[in-house]
Amino acid sequence: MFNLETLHHALIVSCQPEADEAFYNHRFVTGMAQAALLGGAKGLRLNGPETIRHVRMQVEAPVIGLWKRTYPKSEVYITPTLADAEEILAAGADILALDATSRPRPGGESLAQIVTALKVKDVCLMADISTLEEGKEAERLGFDCISTTLSGYTPYSRQQKEPDFQLLQALKQAVSLPVIMEGRIWTPEQAMVAQELGAYAVVVGSAITRPQLIARRFVARMADPFAEI
Repeated sequence: MFNLETLHHALIVSCQPEADEAFYNHRFVTGMAQAALLGGAKGLRLNGPETIRHVRMQVEAPVIGLWKRTYPKSEVYITPTLADAEEILAAGADILALDATSRPRPGGESLAQIVTALKVKDVCLMADISTLEEGKEAERLGFDCISTTLSGYTPYSRQQKEPDFQLLQALKQAVSLPVIMEGRIWTPEQAMVAQELGAYAVVVGSAITRPQLIARRFVARMADPFAEI
């Protein structure tokens, strides 16, 4: 199983352009990944088996793999099913990220069933959660690390523009697993705060790899110095 120690106190860069964005192709994603590693990042977070395969041919850094998929009658979209998870592993992911919220999964699968099936394969599992209770349950189920990825992206979790440092602190007190900080980190200062609060590693995505969002923040501030960005 992948040794998480290699990512301790590391910057992990999420390279996940959406389908309607200019950088949505494997060549651009690979370039983003290479640039992030040249800048000192130690790991990558990548979406989809084809993307993972293409980036894997060019870089050797650890990859957190996931597959964002939409299924009818389910709000779970980060690696929703066991079949999705197995494809991500086959593509070469070192760590497999799963939506570990309490929401119903497609096809009637339970999160516990998926985790049990994957642990037989000696897989390093990351729980993407949105609340403290989901983090506690992830530890009970046998995940290897927890990420704050989904805080603010479920209707019942804390809704705010800033990173959810409160959730990070609560998880640090309640679980023994490594807790990775992800979500709405826009500045190096925020990443530093996360590390000081005990984050095992920090994931940054949009602030590094989504140029249209970065440009939008500049434009908004230039138009209105008091605009919320």
